[in-house]
Amino acid sequence: MEPESGTLPSRSPSQFFLNLSRNLLLAYQSFGVVYGDLSTSPLYVYRSVFLGDLTDYQTPDAIFGAFSLIFWTLTLIPLLKYVFIVLSADDNGEGGTIALYSLLCRHAKFSLLPNQQAADEELLSYKYGPSQPTSQSPSPLKRFLEKHKKLRTALLIVVLLGASMVIGDGVITPAISVMSAVSGLQVQGVGLELSHGTVLLFACVILIGLFALQHTGTQRVAIVFAPIVILWLISICGIGLYNIIHWNPKIVYALSPHYIIKFFRETGRAGWLSLGGVLLSITGTEAMFADLGHFTAFSIRLAFVAAVYPCLVIQYMGQAAYLSKNITSIHDSFYKSIPEPVFWPVFVIATLASVVGSQAIISATFSIVKQCHALGCFPRVKIVHTSKHMFGQIYIPEINWILMVLTLLIAVGFQDTTLVGHAYGLACMTVMFITTFLMALVITFVWQKHIAYATIFLVFAFIEGIYLSAAIMKVPQGGWVSLLLAFVFMVIMYVWHYGTRKKYNHDLHNKVSLKWLLGLGPSLGIVRVPGIGLIYSELATGVPPIFSHFVTNLPAFHNVLVFVCVKHVPVPFVLPEERFLIGRICPRPYRMYRCIVRYGYKDIQRDDGNFENQLIQSIAEFIQMEAVEPRLSTSENTSFDGRMAVISTRSNTTLTVSDQLDSTSSAIQSSKSLMLQRLRSDYDDENPQIRRRQVRFQLPSSGPVMDDAVRDELLQLIQAKEAGVAYIMGHSYVKARRSSSYLKKLVIDIGYSFLRKNCRGPAVALHIPHISLIEVGMIYYV
Repeated sequence: MEPESGTLPSRSPSQFFLNLSRNLLLAYQSFGVVYGDLSTSPLYVYRSVFLGDLTDYQTPDAIFGAFSLIFWTLTLIPLLKYVFIVLSADDNGEGGTIALYSLLCRHAKFSLLPNQQAADEELLSYKYGPSQPTSQSPSPLKRFLEKHKKLRTALLIVVLLGASMVIGDGVITPAISVMSAVSGLQVQGVGLELSHGTVLLFACVILIGLFALQHTGTQRVAIVFAPIVILWLISICGIGLYNIIHWNPKIVYALSPHYIIKFFRETGRAGWLSLGGVLLSITGTEAMFADLGHFTAFSIRLAFVAAVYPCLVIQYMGQAAYLSKNITSIHDSFYKSIPEPVFWPVFVIATLASVVGSQAIISATFSIVKQCHALGCFPRVKIVHTSKHMFGQIYIPEINWILMVLTLLIAVGFQDTTLVGHAYGLACMTVMFITTFLMALVITFVWQKHIAYATIFLVFAFIEGIYLSAAIMKVPQGGWVSLLLAFVFMVIMYVWHYGTRKKYNHDLHNKVSLKWLLGLGPSLGIVRVPGIGLIYSELATGVPPIFSHFVTNLPAFHNVLVFVCVKHVPVPFVLPEERFLIGRICPRPYRMYRCIVRYGYKDIQRDDGNFENQLIQSIAEFIQMEAVEPRLSTSENTSFDGRMAVISTRSNTTLTVSDQLDSTSSAIQSSKSLMLQRLRSDYDDENPQIRRRQVRFQLPSSGPVMDDAVRDELLQLIQAKEAGVAYIMGHSYVKARRSSSYLKKLVIDIGYSFLRKNCRGPAVALHIPHISLIEVGMIYYV
């Protein structure tokens, strides 16, 4: 293996060309996924800038100034900020608001859920990025933020606001993109000159079809996404060049920022308010960072610098050249600037490109919802995998239909892309402003640069703040939609996170005493029957209080008990060989174990029907490892909880596995009731998509000599597995204490309870077969 410090010249030419060809292919694919939204902005930018506050300033000089503003906005924010700086702040190759928050939570104690363990820091992806020397003391700013919980809560709210605005984009982007594209049918002289109502109906039909096809996934049509956007970029670039040459070549002088000064000098307050339209030229820029996980930073930079940026600049320059000689055409500036012989081909390409741009933001919305759920900030929803080959392509039915209804309401309610553009610009600029704020923290705490570098970077926050202030002034004229959508989604996310945190803290402070368990003895004071009981809990350490509820209410319990905790860690992915963390609770005769199953915020929990077998293999590996490694062995002077080991099921050598055939399992099945066999058969018939692999475990006949105690424990584990596995969960009801404030009662008793009743149950979300599920009710007073 080559050392990581190897430089590019030392690599072979074949490897260099292989990497280059891979990046070129990724750059080609990024056109269809990343740049669909950004590249369709010329459809509506000039109309949004001049219709409204600049109605009295529709002059050639104002056109020149508006183009100069658009050019420098494209240069400063997408090119300078994102391409050269933000794309470098990836989290194991992942980008977006959640990735930045994940980086901050790993390098500082900003997370509000206290379920992180020291073992999580040993994950390979956890150590991504520069590591702080152990001798270096944390900065005063870092200690200040870690000490005050209110500041950490404020940081979480900022992140949730950014995520809510992205979801809002998923509502607004399809509406403004499709409505702007089909508006060409109204253009007099070149279009069909259809009525406004007919065009709106046509746009709604396209939107319904777009959302109705989401369940099929984007894999089948993704192959044509990139060619559509590339063809669109070539078209707008060619039209822009034609307009520059044909109408006003002097528009190139507007590249000078002198025209910006002149623009504001003439327009004053109206020019400042028009920035709400100018910022629409960079909507979709956040996708460059959010979709980083599907590509590489180099490929995204290459596509933007080599194609997207020059094509957009030329198109905006061409539209400005046309408008400088045709002031009255501002309302339909894009379509009227198209030469008549190519109008219809460009109209068709524009409609297809708007669908591609809408598809990209809808897919990004599904992804951000999934990531927020992984952080404990969104209710459980159904996640469908639309591709067996492309990782990360998911579909969330509930979110899809909610987006469709809201998009149609916006399209029918506003019927004007200018008003929708006000909401769109406010949402996009808010996300960019939040990204700048989080990046300043990343520069300080993750990159470990001097605070002066973060201060310099905050110059972008000053620039974006000016645009944001203009967008906020448009709140009464449509911008309120973004705020309303963001507020609703943010309240949902924060209420869910608050309730989840309160429930977890209740479990944490009411853990079952190990001294009490040890006092009960290995039998726990009840009958221990053959089988394995998997007790699910959100608690990563200790015994959850619901276990005492089980012991006092159930007359018998299984021979082998495994406390299973499925948790997400602040990393994008957890390698399969690092997923299982196994430990023991109480001494060996108790046969009680702990299993922590770890996922990253972008990991997909697939139900492959093999979880039980992987769990048994992991526990067997731990039993064997415990006998070999003294640090894992039980002693009288140490605690009987907390010793965990990472177990890889890929290197299992403790047990031999063979497929369980009918002839070999007859003896086992005969010991089970006919009713249970019939129920399991009916369950398998009802769920043909889930084929649980039936295997049989055996001790190896050859190999090193095994300790008698270890052999006996492994045999009991195998026998318990053959007797059957039961999944045990608490059906919890969370209520606020009587002494709680009215606000807390409102949040917990109404808000959180409503979300829990209307989201997917934990058993369904964890893919637990209901035929093997045991639920015991319990009330939490938090």
